Amino acid sequence: MVVTINGRQFEVEQGQTILDVARANDIYIPTLCYLEKVSPIGSCGLCVVEVEGQSEPVQACSTYVEDGMVIITDSPSLFETRRKVLERILERHPLDCPVCDKAGECRLQDLVYEFGLEGRIADHRVGIPRLQEPPVTYSTPGIKYYPSRCVLCQRCVHVCMEHVGRGVLVVNEEGDKARIEPLYADNCISCGECLAVCPVGALTENVSPLKARPWQKKVVRTVCPYCGVGCVLELNVARNKVVKVTVDDTIPPNHGTLCVKGRFGFEFINSEERLKKPLLRKNGEFQEVSWEEALDFVADKLSSIKSEAGSDAIAGLASAKCTNEDNYVFQKFMRAVIGTNNVDHCARL
Repeated sequence: MVVTINGRQFEVEQGQTILDVARANDIYIPTLCYLEKVSPIGSCGLCVVEVEGQSEPVQACSTYVEDGMVIITDSPSLFETRRKVLERILERHPLDCPVCDKAGECRLQDLVYEFGLEGRIADHRVGIPRLQEPPVTYSTPGIKYYPSRCVLCQRCVHVCMEHVGRGVLVVNEEGDKARIEPLYADNCISCGECLAVCPVGALTENVSPLKARPWQKKVVRTVCPYCGVGCVLELNVARNKVVKVTVDDTIPPNHGTLCVKGRFGFEFINSEERLKKPLLRKNGEFQEVSWEEALDFVADKLSSIKSEAGSDAIAGLASAKCTNEDNYVFQKFMRAVIGTNNVDHCARL
């Protein structure tokens, strides 16, 4: 099949949407609710395009291409339509960008500047700027929820149902009273997928007391230390402390998905209780010692146990927090040096 977009012809496959084809060919169409990992939502109305033969613009995210289709993605009338969509959103959205955790990385904020609506905040039609309402109880304490900031894009609802398979969130009520609610909170596994896909400041991280704007943070890509899957994550560091965890959807093996430990389990990094040196019990109390003394002590103990009770009196427990190479060396040490097959793994506990 062949379609024409903005005067250029493209070969397309059946089952592709207009937005799929546009993105594959670097043609920009603004979106707010679109999320690649779930089915088309179509709630925001920003991705409208003109199709020859259609009396009204259609949504690019949910309209499938047909052979011979002629599409326009950018025109003065489309610009005005999208601008009015944003104006409707701003009518009910609190104008609290200076205190919102999402400021500087908010999709709505970007769209406001893209469509020249920054003056809209001071526009007389807006009236008195509205401040945020306090956060309400959410399905997990790791996330703060501000319903007044929600733009009802429904990304969180769809990703929880389709991608995570939990179905915690629903759109309650209709019209101006509509809001996202964790109606089935008992199903929540605190994975934070809803937090990751929220384009505005409706859902914000609630673990770190320290917050930072994008330009104040350093992003360090690393591997989650909690298990052997090897999920890739990004530590957002400010003032030498991790303030939150983000992800890159394009990187395997997790492609942007994390569990509760990967998403929120970073407090140990800067904990005052974290052990930084070996401790050896002397006279009934733990005392800091050098690595040389600690390793010599362990080696002596293992040697004496092996000589007195035999190799099978010793067992080793490997760790999913270690690399495959470290675990290989460990099991080789247990079998070849200690002389036992008593090796197990923490994932079985």
